[in-house]
Amino acid sequence: MAERRLALVTGASAGIGAEYARFYAERGFDLAITARRADRLEGLANELEARHAGKVYPITADLADPAAPSRLLEAIDATGRHVDVLINNAGYGLPGTYVSTKWEEQAAFLSVLVTAPSELAHKVLPGMLSRGWGRIVNIASLAGIAPPSAGHTLYAAAKGYMIKFSQSLNAECEGKGVNVTAVCPGFTVTEFHDVNGMRETVSKMPDYMWQTARAVVEQGYDANERNQPVIVTGGVNKAVAAVS
Repeated sequence: MAERRLALVTGASAGIGAEYARFYAERGFDLAITARRADRLEGLANELEARHAGKVYPITADLADPAAPSRLLEAIDATGRHVDVLINNAGYGLPGTYVSTKWEEQAAFLSVLVTAPSELAHKVLPGMLSRGWGRIVNIASLAGIAPPSAGHTLYAAAKGYMIKFSQSLNAECEGKGVNVTAVCPGFTVTEFHDVNGMRETVSKMPDYMWQTARAVVEQGYDANERNQPVIVTGGVNKAVAAVS
C-alpha cells in the first residue's frame, strides 16, 4: 500500500490549526503537529489516531526560537517521512503600541509570523517540486488587506507580508504541481482573542461578523485545491476586503 501523505500543521494546539489537523486527518493524511503546549498536542494526537487510524507526530516547538524550524523538520526527517502539505498557521497578537513593547517581544513576534513560515516553506518546497505535488497554506488575515489601526503595530504588516509572499510563491510554482494559498479570515471563534487580551472588545461585534474555524478551513482548503493564491473567507469579510 502506498504511504499516506503527511501534513505539517503549525500552531496546532487550538483554533484554526487544530481544525486543519482534524480536516486533513479526515481526508486520510498522516500529520505532524506542532505548538508550544505539549499537553494539547498529545491530546489532539491521541484523538486523531483513535478516530482515523492514521499516524500523528506531536512535536513541541516554539517558533520564536530561530533554530525551531530546522529542528522541527529534522524531527520529521527522523521518522523517515517528508512534508507534502504545509499549513503555516502559528501566530498570535502582541497588544500595546510599538513603543510600549520591548523589541525582544516584537522580534519574537516576527519570528513566529514571518520568519518561521518563510523558512519552513523554503525548506519543504524543493522536495515538493521534485515529487511534482505539494500544498502550502499560509494563514494570513483580513487585517493584511484592511486599513491598519493603532496598536498591534506589526500584525497587519506581518499578515500583508504573508499575502504577498503567497502570491509570489504561487506564481513561481505555477504548472509544477505545488499550490500556494494565503487564507485571510476575519473574526473567527477561537482562543486568539483571549490570548491577546481583546476578548472584551471583540465580544461587542455582531454575530454575523464571526466565522467558525471549520468554515475557514473548508474555504481555505477549496481555494488551495483550486490553486487560488488568496482567499478571503466569509461573505462579510469579502465585502470588507473589496471596500478596503
